[in-house]
Parts: sequence; structure tokens; C-alpha cells
Amino acid sequence: MAPPMSANGFLDALRAEGVQVVEVGDWQTHNRNHKGPWGPVHGVMIHHTVTRGSARTVELCRAGHAKLPGPLCHGVITKDGTLHLVGYGRANHAGLGDDDVLRAVIAEKRLPPENELNTDGNRHFYGFECENLGDGEDAWPEAQLDAIVRAAAAVCRHHGWTERSVIGHLEWQPGKVDPRGFSMAWLRDRVEERLKA
Repeated sequence: MAPPMSANGFLDALRAEGVQVVEVGDWQTHNRNHKGPWGPVHGVMIHHTVTRGSARTVELCRAGHAKLPGPLCHGVITKDGTLHLVGYGRANHAGLGDDDVLRAVIAEKRLPPENELNTDGNRHFYGFECENLGDGEDAWPEAQLDAIVRAAAAVCRHHGWTERSVIGHLEWQPGKVDPRGFSMAWLRDRVEERLKA
């Protein structure tokens, strides 16, 4: 069980890992903590946004929309490899997911199939939204993939987690497909290599 790092600690960890960071507005206090606790944290969740256009994507993830208030993640990773910090604390990104998956993440074991919606993921995961249409055709530039790896590794390194603490939304919640365009096994392999550096 790990308490979330402080907002400043999060920023420092990302920068120490070589992530290019942009701070957006009041990100350090922009959260959904009034809806429930944030923490203990157990992992990092990766998403794709189903959007095009970096400025629009960052604003959507910061503010949310009528059916889902923001922030929709902690950081938005745009096509150019920049991580835009939009919130810190509880964020509307993971939703309900499978308690068996959470137990596997905590134990850093192979993930079981996700088949239940019985556990609050917003409480337990750091979330990164990654700018991509999610259609399987929109490209993932190397700069963006590198930033995803570095961001995930930064959180894992701080908490002493392995790459098995990094999951995709599709591994948490039945019916989700994100991130689409690379496999989570591939991403975890790259995070593992990064953590050896």
C-alpha cells in the first residue's frame, strides 16, 4: 500500500526521468477529491483520448465534459512527447473495474481477464491520457511513446514498483479498448528496460 506522492514530488519524478512537462493552470489542486479518497495507489493506467489536436485534447482532459467532469487524468501526453499536467488527486479516468485485476497489480503478477465492475479505479491509479484517435490507424510518434514509457517509469521508480504495475484501461474495465495501436506487453517491456537505467 502506497500513499500518493505529493504534487511537487510527482513533478520532480517526471522531470528526473527526462519527461518534458508543461504545468496547466491549477493542476496541483485540480481534482475530484470531494467525491472520495485518492489512495492508496497501486499502479499507472494508460489511455488514449479519441481526439485530434493537442490544445483541444489538453483542455478536454483538464475540464472534462457535461457527463464526466475533469480532470480526466493526471497528465496528457501529446503527439510531440510533451506531458501536460492537468490535475492531481482523484481524477475521472479509470472508473469501475475488476478487483481481481487490482489484486494482481498489487502483487505484480500476470493480469487475469477483466470481467467485473466492482472496484473504484480512480482511487488507486495514476492516469495518463495519450493523444490518439484510437482507431488502430492513427500513428504513435516515437517521441510520444518515449514520453509514455518515461512517465510510467517515473511513477514506478518513485514507488519501487516494477513494470507490472503499469496497465492499460482495456485490462481494467470490460469493453474498453485503450490504448489501441501498441500492446501493453510491449509497453511493459520498455518500462522494464527503462527502470534498469
